[in-house]
Amino acid sequence: MTSSQPKNKTRHYIIAAVLLAIVAGGAWWTWRNGHDVAPAYREVSVTRDDIELTNLSTGVVQPKNRLEIKAPIPGRAEQVLVKQGERVRKGQVLAWMSSTERAALLDAARAKGAAEVKRWEDLYRPTPILAPLDGTLITRNLEAGQTFTSADAVFVMSDFLIVNAQVDETDLAQIHLRQPASIVLDAYPAESFSGKVSQIAYDAKTVNNVTTYGVEVMPDKTPAYMRSGMTANVSFVIASHHNVLSVPADAVKTRDGRSTVLVAATGKDAKPVEQAIKIGISDGKRIEVLEGVTQGEKLLVQRLRTSQDAPSSPFSPFRKKH
Repeated sequence: MTSSQPKNKTRHYIIAAVLLAIVAGGAWWTWRNGHDVAPAYREVSVTRDDIELTNLSTGVVQPKNRLEIKAPIPGRAEQVLVKQGERVRKGQVLAWMSSTERAALLDAARAKGAAEVKRWEDLYRPTPILAPLDGTLITRNLEAGQTFTSADAVFVMSDFLIVNAQVDETDLAQIHLRQPASIVLDAYPAESFSGKVSQIAYDAKTVNNVTTYGVEVMPDKTPAYMRSGMTANVSFVIASHHNVLSVPADAVKTRDGRSTVLVAATGKDAKPVEQAIKIGISDGKRIEVLEGVTQGEKLLVQRLRTSQDAPSSPFSPFRKKH
């Protein structure tokens, strides 16, 4: 063994000891600063607000009553008087038609001249197709000159449009007739309109092991842009409290059924005080407070520290120089 070998071993021991000391020092510094640095807070106020507790469901716009209109006899359309989307009244003439026999007679009369056609038109009057109820014409399958059978649906009507929402069975107990709701169509996400629950299904549907019930929502006023088949988001209003004391949801801590907030200190060198409160409903952003705080009172919400908040380690290569 040469004399350089013991020197190399000694050098290795020294380097290992220095590295160990650096690691131990860094751990101690981190532990000390983690205990010495005070938590960071942001201040919020107790305010008065309107809070609504809602249940969100999806649904589809569809006619309350969808009615297919078929001609009483087969024949040919002579004149169509309405357009798709038009509002019609019960008994209104939608179109005039000729039976198969009348159409054949008129075609034969045209070969003899206008006078012959006029004579047969006066003798053999066309047949009207009438609207059976007040409503909107949502489909028009007929043009002048088109032939059809008595089995063909020449028009489709609806009395009015509703939203059929699917509500999970676990939420059904919160839904009742004439309950207010807010409706937003996927096609018009910036537009919202109100409605009320008009019917709750007695029969459930099960899809992918999820049981739901159909809930019909009648718009208070049907917007002009609403169309059958559109997808809708329906927010059922479970509870609505107006002008109540409220705080941000992240200001409330709940543990073992006990809710508390952190009240800001008022005196010099005073520490924040944990205050028990009684809470009401929440919309997810704010929580109603029934007891424990007053309007305008300042509360503290602990915020997460970032790398800029934490002091740098004396062993870090990125430590700020002063």
